[in-house]
Amino acid sequence: MPHYRFAVDREGEGRLDKYIANRMSDLSRSRVQQLIENADILVNGGAKRASYSLAAGDLISVHVPREEPDLPTPEDIPLDVVFEDEDLLVINKQAGLVVHPAPGHPSGTVVNALLAHRPDIAAADIDPQRPGIVHRLDKDTSGLLVVAANWATQRALQAQFKAREVEKAYLALLHGHLTPNHAAIEAPIGRDPHNRKRMSVLQEGGRYARTEYKVQEYLEDFTLVEATLITGRTHQLRVHFASIGYPIVGDEKYGRRREEIEAPRQLLHAQRLTLTHPRTGERLTFHAELPADFFRILRSLRAEDAEEST
Repeated sequence: MPHYRFAVDREGEGRLDKYIANRMSDLSRSRVQQLIENADILVNGGAKRASYSLAAGDLISVHVPREEPDLPTPEDIPLDVVFEDEDLLVINKQAGLVVHPAPGHPSGTVVNALLAHRPDIAAADIDPQRPGIVHRLDKDTSGLLVVAANWATQRALQAQFKAREVEKAYLALLHGHLTPNHAAIEAPIGRDPHNRKRMSVLQEGGRYARTEYKVQEYLEDFTLVEATLITGRTHQLRVHFASIGYPIVGDEKYGRRREEIEAPRQLLHAQRLTLTHPRTGERLTFHAELPADFFRILRSLRAEDAEEST
C-alpha cells in the first residue's frame, strides 16, 4: 500500500484536494477527495476537509489503498438507445434509474444495463466502476446521457465537457410565474456547509455556475422553461431555480414541502444534447421527447387553463 509524505514549501498553494491532484497526476481529483473523506490523507497528522487552505510548512501524508474493485454485474435492464456506434452511445435515461453503482445503489443502474447491452465497454481502459460514464443525470431526472465505448472516446468527451463545448438543454416545470421570460442565473455553487448531502449557492467557496433559461409556457401558477447549462455543477438547475424562489416541481431536496400538484418526481428532463463526434468530427444533436409522467402533468395543467378561459 503506497504511502507518500511531503511538505508544502510556499504559501498560496490553495485547496488541499487540488494541490494533491496536481502533485500526484495518477490520482483524479474525485479519488483524492475520496481519500480525504476516508482520512487516508492527513495534514500535520490530522484529518482535514478537501477545501482546507494549505499553508507553508504543512506536512502532508497520503496513503493510497490498493483497489481492485469488482466490475459491476451486467443486468438485463431496458435501455432507450437514441444513437449507437463503435465509439459512443446516447441513451434516453428513464427517471428513477441511477447512473452508476454507489453506496446504497450497488445494482440496477445504467452501468449495469450498459454492461449487458455492450459487454465490450467492460474491456475498455476506463474506470471499472463507471465504465463509459463521462457525465451524470440525477436519479429522478430523465433524458439524454452520452456514454463512451472506449478509452479514447471517453478522454475526448471529457475534454469537450471541460471546455464547455457540449450543449445541454433541459425542460423544467417550476413553481410560480417566472419573470423575466429570458435571462441567466449566475451564482456560485458548493457543498452546503450545514448539510453535506445538499448543494447550495455559496458566495464564498462556491464554484462559478451559470444557467440560461427561456420561458416556454405559463400554466396556472407554474412556468415551463427550457434551461441551458453553461457550467455543469452538481444539482445546478435544481439549486439555481430554488435560489431565486422558483423551485422545480416535485423536487424533494430543494423544492417546496407542500406541493400544489402530485408530481411523481422532480419534473426535469434533459431534452437536447449537442456534441462533436470524437472520431468523425461531426457536430451531432440529439433530442428526447418528454416522458409520459411529465407530459401527463403538462396536459392536465393545459386543460385547466382551457377550462378557465372558456
